[in-house]
Amino acid sequence: MSTRRHEDFHFDHGAQYFTARDPRFMRHVYAWRERGLVEAWNTRLAVIDPDGVEQKTATTERLVAVPGMSAICSELAGELPDCRFSWPVERVRRKDGQWVLEASGRKNVSADALLLAIPPEQIRVLVDDQDIEIALAGVQMRPCWAVMAVLDRPLSKDYDAAFVNQGPLSWLARQASRPGRPTTEAWIFHASPDWSEEHLEASPDDVRNLLLDAARALPIAQTFEAGYASAHRWRYALARQPLEEGALWFEDRQLALAGDWCQGSRVEGAFLSGAAAAGRIMASL
Repeated sequence: MSTRRHEDFHFDHGAQYFTARDPRFMRHVYAWRERGLVEAWNTRLAVIDPDGVEQKTATTERLVAVPGMSAICSELAGELPDCRFSWPVERVRRKDGQWVLEASGRKNVSADALLLAIPPEQIRVLVDDQDIEIALAGVQMRPCWAVMAVLDRPLSKDYDAAFVNQGPLSWLARQASRPGRPTTEAWIFHASPDWSEEHLEASPDDVRNLLLDAARALPIAQTFEAGYASAHRWRYALARQPLEEGALWFEDRQLALAGDWCQGSRVEGAFLSGAAAAGRIMASL
């Protein structure tokens, strides 16, 4: 759930929206909506297949954070007593029954329990443990290239967002169609996992140009020019086969592993995974 800003433009270039089905998550969503932190996203949505274009009817309410998708993360982080940014952890190790977090040039942090809410590939870098490796063996994360662009006109006259099931793209969305966003023609384009894997090490400039050309070729697109465009690579965007475990808990180490990959690869799943990890940690202390 990430929002990037460029001048007066806002781009939700990670998670595009979320749904709420589980009562545990819905209680929090209700409170966020009461405070204006979350609103429904009612948009003109298409599905583009090789056979043509079809308007998609919403069967589940799509929700977005306001004024950007990162607003919920900021809200939760603001409740933490010690939240550190730009503090890259380089190593974690067990010492005298505690976890020690090491960061270059900074004082170490010690803790009774440790929660890692990062992709499995990054967990393996920090923790060299055979039991953890076995637990993570079945989880493979897939990448996603995202392009953030400001167009001189709407990409489509009839639609504000689309699932794309042909060519390099998998998704596109007009940011101004979301509640609380600027009215400028800022758009997000997501590449498919297969295309992103094939172009994983391509330059951002090449990816930007290729995906803009793919957008121009869509049957719903009108001619446009991009006054600004930038590509961002999500190396670990989506689990190929996510777990349905809530969180992984290693009691003898006081270690919890959590994330959307642990619970279905959705925003709601990430929240429930974090709650499951918190429950395991609190019960052990």
